[in-house]
This record gives sequence, structure tokens and C-alpha cells, in this order.
Amino acid sequence: MNDKLPPMLNTPFFMRNFSLLLFVCFLLFFSCSPPQPTHPKYIFFFIGDGFGVGALTYGENMAREKGDTLCFSQFPVTGLVTTHSANNLVTCSAAAATALACGMKTNNYMLGMAPDSVQMLLPISKIVHNQGYQVGMATSVSIDHATPAGFYAHSVSRTNYYQVAKQILTSGFEFFAGAGFLNPEPKDSIPIFTLLNKNNYAVATSIEQCLKSKSLKNIIIQPPQKDAKQFPYAIYKDRNDFTLPQITQLGITKLSLSGKPFFFMIEGGLIDWAAHDNLPKELYGEIKEFSEAIKVAWNFYNKYPKETLIVAVADHETGGVYISSEGIHFTTDQHSGNIVPVFALGVGAENFSGLFDNTQIWTKILKQKKCNF
Repeated sequence: MNDKLPPMLNTPFFMRNFSLLLFVCFLLFFSCSPPQPTHPKYIFFFIGDGFGVGALTYGENMAREKGDTLCFSQFPVTGLVTTHSANNLVTCSAAAATALACGMKTNNYMLGMAPDSVQMLLPISKIVHNQGYQVGMATSVSIDHATPAGFYAHSVSRTNYYQVAKQILTSGFEFFAGAGFLNPEPKDSIPIFTLLNKNNYAVATSIEQCLKSKSLKNIIIQPPQKDAKQFPYAIYKDRNDFTLPQITQLGITKLSLSGKPFFFMIEGGLIDWAAHDNLPKELYGEIKEFSEAIKVAWNFYNKYPKETLIVAVADHETGGVYISSEGIHFTTDQHSGNIVPVFALGVGAENFSGLFDNTQIWTKILKQKKCNF
């Protein structure tokens, strides 16, 4: 039999070591194969802006009084997160968004930049977008505000609203939703809406209009007569106002059309604003709406439980909220340095238990066990 093999292979060495050589070839083949994404197919990243443990306690108490529950408190995994920025024990939303999105601390008021003001940081949203994920950003405040901007923009100051908004174009992300833009038409500059149109973004001002859009890239904002800074507080909304659950469902619909995996960040931005103004009723309304938006994602998870991860976390605490026998109390109208909660459900949720820093959420999402895409 051996005389039928090529001369090089018809040697005692080869015949004795055939299995070993085959194993070496096997290792070389797989070590040279390009790395594959090892994170879930569908990733929901909810951020309750300013939603600390005190506000959570208040929300739970209010829900119980009303015979209700907050859906994220039913998640199987909970943890605690530290939030300090690179230069302050009390973070701002921009530095917190950068830590959550990019896994690195920066100075207060900076977006997607290292503390040296030179190095641009790569957010998780752009990493997965480069891997073929559809990416969506939704918020109850303006699209160019600190939290959503931390996932697509780089700026030494969060207040460079026009420059921040322009970076939507270079992100290439497929879906944005929010109240509007804070500086859409600065003097001697091309209006943001003109730039969006030139870059194939379809801008809608109603749910129906966005659903009818055939564009691959969509933005939905409030109509011109409404406030571009924020949605109305939940307890004051009328039937024509957008809600966080509505735009969460809209984002899922638009991001799912391609059949590709997606990453979707949804911010409950007005939790923070109500706490800044020390408004208990408004605060609970925003906590409740945030919970209802997460419930929309939970319903999606129930269809794809082996492919979905939902993470809900606060970027920082606002208001210094504590609860006594007399009810809720605010100790400040600013942020505090308090630890905040995180909740997780789905693929790899177990990695979000314990106490850890906000920079670790980035890696906990990206280092999940492999799913079938």
C-alpha cells in the first residue's frame, strides 16, 4: 500500500507521525481564521439617566402602592456600579456615557475622548457596527445630548451640539430617535437637516411616517412646534406625544428589517431632569415609562431568548434621593457620586452581578459566550 504514496510521504517519519501532523494543520487552520463576534445577536442597552438606588427605592414603593411592578426589578441578575469620572468623584453624563460606551474614564464634559483631549475612543456601538450589526440610538431628550452622543461622537465639550450632531453622518448608524437637535442651524453653517438629507437619512416627525420610510437610515424627532430639547414628562403627555416604549418598539421594527443582528441603546433621559428639579411625581412617571420601554425589549427577548441580552443601568445618580417614613427626599439638585444599580437578562446576564466599575460594562457585553447568528 505504501508504494502508492508519493515518495515524500512514503517515509517512516511521515507514517509514524501522520496523526501529529494532521493535528498541527488543524491548529494552524483555526488559529489563522478571522475572529468571530462572541456576543449576543440582539443587544439592548438601556440607560436610566440619573437613576440611582434612592430613585429605584422610590419607584418600587410607588409601584407597590399602585399594585404595579417595575419590570427590570424582576430581572434575574442585579449588580452595583461605580460611576466616578477621570477628574471628579461626581461624574457628568458625558463622562459617564463615555465610560459606558468606550470602557474608559474621561474628564467631565468630554465625549468619546481620552482625558488628554487628543485620543479618540472607540465606542461599543461602532465596534459592533463594524462587525455587521445594525445600530440604533433612542432617547427622551435631544439626539445630540450627552448620553446618546457618547455612543457616536467625539468632542472635548458636550456643548458643541452642532459638531456632535454632524457626527451622526460619519457614524452611519441606522436609527436615531429623540426630541430633536439643540443647534440645528448655526450661523454660517450648513443646517443639520440638509446634511442628513444629503447622507440618505430620512427624517420623520411621526411614527407612521417613519414606518413608511423605505430608507435604510432613519431619524424620528418631534414635530417643529414641539420642544426639541425633550419629550413632555410622561404624566403630562397627550395622545400625540412620543413615548419611550413607542420609539423602542419603532427602533426594533426598523432595525429588524434587514435580518441582521442589532445593538440598540435607549435612554430614559428625563429621569435625570425630574431629579434635578426635585419633582417626585414627574420622577416616578419617568421611571415607570423607562420600565415600560424595557418591557418592550423583554417581549422581544421572549421570542429570541437564546440570542438576546438586555442590560439596564444608570449613568449616575441625581438628586441625592433617600427615603424616610415621610416619603422621598432630595438632598441636592445636582448629581451625586453614589453607586447605581444595573439589571441584566439574557445571554451572559450572569456576568453583571456584583460590584464593578462602569467601564467594565463595555467588556462584559463584548466578551459574552458565542451565539448562533
